[in-house]
Amino acid sequence: MASKLLTDSLIKSLRGKPKQYAQNDGDGLSLLVLPNGSMSWRYRYRFAGKAKMLSLRGYPEVSLKQAREDRDELKKILQSGKDPSLFRKHASKEKLQALANTFEGVAQVWHERWKINKTSDHAKRVWRRLELNIFPHVKNVPICEITSKSMKQIIQKMEERDATSMTRRVLNTCSQVFSYAVHEELIEINPAKSIDANLAFKPHVERNYKRVTAKELPALLRDIDTYGTNEVAGTELTRLGLQLLAYTFVRTSELIGARWDEIDLKKGVWQIPAERMKMKNPHIVRLSSQALAIFKRLHEITGGRELVFPNANNPKKPMSNNTLIYALYRLGYHSKMTGHGFRGIASTILHEQGFPHAHIELQLAHSEKDKVSSAYNYAEYLAPRAKMLQSWADYLDGLKA
Repeated sequence: MASKLLTDSLIKSLRGKPKQYAQNDGDGLSLLVLPNGSMSWRYRYRFAGKAKMLSLRGYPEVSLKQAREDRDELKKILQSGKDPSLFRKHASKEKLQALANTFEGVAQVWHERWKINKTSDHAKRVWRRLELNIFPHVKNVPICEITSKSMKQIIQKMEERDATSMTRRVLNTCSQVFSYAVHEELIEINPAKSIDANLAFKPHVERNYKRVTAKELPALLRDIDTYGTNEVAGTELTRLGLQLLAYTFVRTSELIGARWDEIDLKKGVWQIPAERMKMKNPHIVRLSSQALAIFKRLHEITGGRELVFPNANNPKKPMSNNTLIYALYRLGYHSKMTGHGFRGIASTILHEQGFPHAHIELQLAHSEKDKVSSAYNYAEYLAPRAKMLQSWADYLDGLKA
């Protein structure tokens, strides 16, 4: 009978420490806690007089109850005279063969083992990159048939949507999958290792549009919320403008030039005329509930006069572009963030979240080469774009919280 030393409440109270440590549950089962707070199960046993250890899956993916059941199954294997480690390795190979050894199938098995000591969010991001950029091009293709040339061409497709910052990450992940396949004797060589990223892919050029990283985004959003309050000197109008840039990711010039006759507060729609757009095409922004609340507050401040963001010195002129830039400077983001940076952040994260490339590009108001297609998509994709904008606003609020 296993010594039930762990409880669900105890596990939830565990926190990362400078050095990793293990919390025992008895009968060889323990929970390893890493410095970053992630946790994974371990099973220690003796076979043929030697101490051995098996890494199991992580918590909370595997509950305490399930971990104990897994431990009991491994004990049965041990009691039958077999080494649980070798038994599991053979079972893994059988699973690979059952999946017909496609790249996606091998990647699934690799990912299950790789993510044991990774955070849940990181593991999901890595898997999502494969889903978006690799799997659609190698569906049902045996991993042994994928060449260096074909893999290079697949990853190069990412450059078509300016995802140059991710090409090397995706190549590295694919290389790990291939290395696992080599280890499992499914292929003889790793085709990704012969690809020179510096020669094969365009270098990622950091444009003048500085922007924070995804990890820094929550802090930026919280800092913006303090602008115009007692903690940071500023105006409410500027704070609301920065918040709208984050929620709508329109260009700064499109925001500060907004007029009240473009905005329908009842329908929650902002229609920007062609003459105010960089690509000279009219643009529609279906307002999320958060963006709509901000516009309603702006209406109270400005009284619904001609301009949404009037200049403090001359109400007939729009707010200066420098007003928003300098606000970011005062918050400590000089050379770290620009108004345009919100567009890059939204594009990157929405792509990783799986939203269609066409919808994102249309919401960014990027020009399409085919004018007929552009006119069709302009009307056709309003509903899914509205859902995407609401999802984006909710995502940002979740980061702040």
